Amino acid sequence: MSRVSIKYEDNIARVTLTRPDKMNALDNAMIQAIISAGQEVAASPARAVVLSGEGRSFCAGLDLASFAEMGQMNAEDWLMPRKHGETNDVQEVAMVWRRVQVPVIAALHGAVYGGGLQLALGADIRIAHPAAKLSVMEMKWGLVPDMGGMALLPRLVRSDVLRQLIYTAAPVDAAQAERWGLVTSLEEDPLEAALALAGEIAGKSPAAIRAAKRLIEVAESADRASVLLDESRESVGLIGKAEQMEVISAQMQGRRPVFK
Repeated sequence: MSRVSIKYEDNIARVTLTRPDKMNALDNAMIQAIISAGQEVAASPARAVVLSGEGRSFCAGLDLASFAEMGQMNAEDWLMPRKHGETNDVQEVAMVWRRVQVPVIAALHGAVYGGGLQLALGADIRIAHPAAKLSVMEMKWGLVPDMGGMALLPRLVRSDVLRQLIYTAAPVDAAQAERWGLVTSLEEDPLEAALALAGEIAGKSPAAIRAAKRLIEVAESADRASVLLDESRESVGLIGKAEQMEVISAQMQGRRPVFK
């Protein structure tokens, strides 16, 4: 049974978790399907990505049956090898979306727990239903975040909030998650809102959008001199080029730009 579907429409890649009977819980097949979906989308001409889940929840975290399998395996053998450059398979579930060169928008509803939350953190933007619940769930099972969460959470929330989320594993409602920075905005129909935002982004210069995502990644991690140099480098790649000239022409003529 397919775990993930991909649909391309109007320059948007719609990536949907399709295991609704299990609240899109993560088993090995789902993990591999998410990674493959990220890799496919990264190689596509899509200008934006919307990530969502079928059924009652976005993703309720690790499939409980997977815990039993974990107990029978040597954790070092499957967690320590770097299979995707800097990540192992479970970390790549989140980090593959950072490798996608265009913005990724996650539409969240229902349970967004554990690995499901870390998957959502890999997106650029998270739009949640007001009734959604989010949790860094790992401590409930005697674990720590291990799917990219510790690379992503400190960029979003204060240290004290980070510690409370991790130490307690307590679910928080979407409004609190928004105040803390886990969620970008709240919408009654997060998928519709995500698609509308993706459509707006897809209408911008593809080269400039990709440059912006690269530059933001540098700005969030590099020293000031490196950021300033990268600003200039990315600008050199855009100024006076065909797409930028089309943007200027469209603005002057009061029309939508057309990108080849």
